[in-house]
Amino acid sequence: MFSRRLRRPTSPELLTAWECLDSGDVPGALRRLRQAPEPQPLAEVALVVARAAEAAGFDDLHRAATAVTAQPDKARTLYDYGYACVERGVSHLAIPALREAVRLAPDSPAALRELVSAYEDEGRHREAADLLAAREGRFDEWPDRYLLVFNAVLAGDLGLARHHHALLPAPDDTVWLPARDRQNRVLDRAASAEAVSTLDRTDLRGWQYVMGGTVLGTHSPYGFGAGMAGRFAYLQDTHDTCLQGLLRLKAVLHAAQVRPRSVSLLPDRGSRILGLAAAEVLGLPAEPFDAGRQDTVVIAYDLNRTAEADQGAETLGRLFDRAPGQVLHEHASCWTDTPAVTPDSVTLLHQTVVAPWGEGLRQTPDGGVERTEPDERPEAEIAAEIVAADPTPDQGDGETPADPVERLTDFVTAVRGTWLRGDRARVKSSGPVSSPRFR
Repeated sequence: MFSRRLRRPTSPELLTAWECLDSGDVPGALRRLRQAPEPQPLAEVALVVARAAEAAGFDDLHRAATAVTAQPDKARTLYDYGYACVERGVSHLAIPALREAVRLAPDSPAALRELVSAYEDEGRHREAADLLAAREGRFDEWPDRYLLVFNAVLAGDLGLARHHHALLPAPDDTVWLPARDRQNRVLDRAASAEAVSTLDRTDLRGWQYVMGGTVLGTHSPYGFGAGMAGRFAYLQDTHDTCLQGLLRLKAVLHAAQVRPRSVSLLPDRGSRILGLAAAEVLGLPAEPFDAGRQDTVVIAYDLNRTAEADQGAETLGRLFDRAPGQVLHEHASCWTDTPAVTPDSVTLLHQTVVAPWGEGLRQTPDGGVERTEPDERPEAEIAAEIVAADPTPDQGDGETPADPVERLTDFVTAVRGTWLRGDRARVKSSGPVSSPRFR
């Protein structure tokens, strides 16, 4: 058993994490570890991680971290620890150890790929691409050059991505064929988007499309100058915003020359409400979702909430492969916890959202805040209120660049030849356009 009494870290930053564990605050200790500046002594970090892992019941991570406290200069020990950190969702703790493992064993493909995986989990795609590029000639074409292209795109370096994509041969193992096809589609989308989009560090719509084939309908009118770049942090949603999103979806379909014949309703309450409103706005019949139905718009309010409904996860699984003419539209898409399938169209990107019919917060006359009850009225009644709402965009704080519907439709007209292609594989990364996270 690891002894807490005999050893303590000496680094002041790590000591604060240790003190969190003294009070039983494992999440607080992990936050302190994330905040600690690099570099920190690996053995001392592992000392804290071992204790946190023991408290959390993560026996694999506890064993691996304890081994590092005894042998912080052994590549295999560092690799095992880094692997356990990645598996337990603390990839930021894996990176220093795996970097050292790669330094000690530069020809180890396992250490290299695990470090790349940890960088990807943390959105550090530039470092992943640079790491792989520096080892060209010593890596395997599949998966290493493929991963170099993948991370170069997510770092916003299309030149590097195209250079190595041109060098990438067809895979010998058929298991890589879907990944190759997705990468081909990514670069095709980039070529079509470049004609009408800057694809710089503020071009949220352009990069959402390049990465996953998602057309972003609106930008947040708040916080652009503070780094949100068009994403929402917290949103108390309204019927007005729902209608604005549906009208922009209608404009997108028209610009793309896509002519659906129905609206498909997903099983969760929010999606059924929005789907009934969409049927009115688009002038189409509404039908329960059927994975094989062609030429239909599948309407989701928030796909993560769809996944939580009865048979929701199974439903999302049937959306991975698209039926001909099928468009998946999500109103409020979480950018910090992306859905299991990537939508074709999204109204807005949020970190936390409260649906108009959900339990929310409101200000009281005396300036306080109170919690509101959820709206339990029939779905059709709420949908009718959405259709009758005011879709005028919120003017916000005045710092977000203007985004009239014509700019959206010009974008869609330019990229429609590459839209609605292939599967809807999940995209976990926020890509080249960064925004601060609030949890």
